[in-house]
Amino acid sequence: MSTPGVNFARPTAGLYPIIVGIFVALLLISNIGAVKLISFGPIITDGGVFLFPLVYIIGDVLSEVYGFKAARRAIVLGFAMSIVAAVTFWLVQISPPAADWGNQEAFEAVLGFVPRIVLASICGYLVGQLLNAWVLVKIKQRTGEKSLWIRLLGSTAVGELADTVVFCTIAFFGVITGVDFLIYVVIGYLYKTLIEVVLLPVSYGVIDYVKRHEPTYAEASRPA
Repeated sequence: MSTPGVNFARPTAGLYPIIVGIFVALLLISNIGAVKLISFGPIITDGGVFLFPLVYIIGDVLSEVYGFKAARRAIVLGFAMSIVAAVTFWLVQISPPAADWGNQEAFEAVLGFVPRIVLASICGYLVGQLLNAWVLVKIKQRTGEKSLWIRLLGSTAVGELADTVVFCTIAFFGVITGVDFLIYVVIGYLYKTLIEVVLLPVSYGVIDYVKRHEPTYAEASRPA
């Protein structure tokens, strides 16, 4: 699964299943957290902002170590599980509450909004993550194992822009209006991108660890 100067591990064993599990879990938690709008002075964002950048970091690990097809498999799995989550919350919401359970309105006020958030998230996430993985692998095909920072930042800039615009438009267009909506989109994009820049050493460390502990990556890295 490698071409001259470009190495990828086989996603058949090793750490791949664990990384995919973390990837999907972070995505689902972010979807629920995004239900709450958060205001820091004039800055408006949502609760997904705390974990969602980590989804992109894990996505970078999958793309860098295992290649586009393996990353796409994880992305599609996250997409499917997000749909399952949305349908489950909807079924729970419409199910008759027990007579002595007085929290139906509170449940609907919070998780009742999840379907729109999940729709926004999976659409933005699908477009953003696929672009992120595709750009990273395309850059790697040109740089080989060198210049990891270029492909991490380049893929992030493209993927986060697409993700943020799609997510914000579907989730909060009409809820947040005018200049506030524009600020929301710009701040969300800059924040998520800045977080990945700040966490670049973490990405380097995780990618290096996975590469060293994936036997098939080590095999691909050895001279023929």
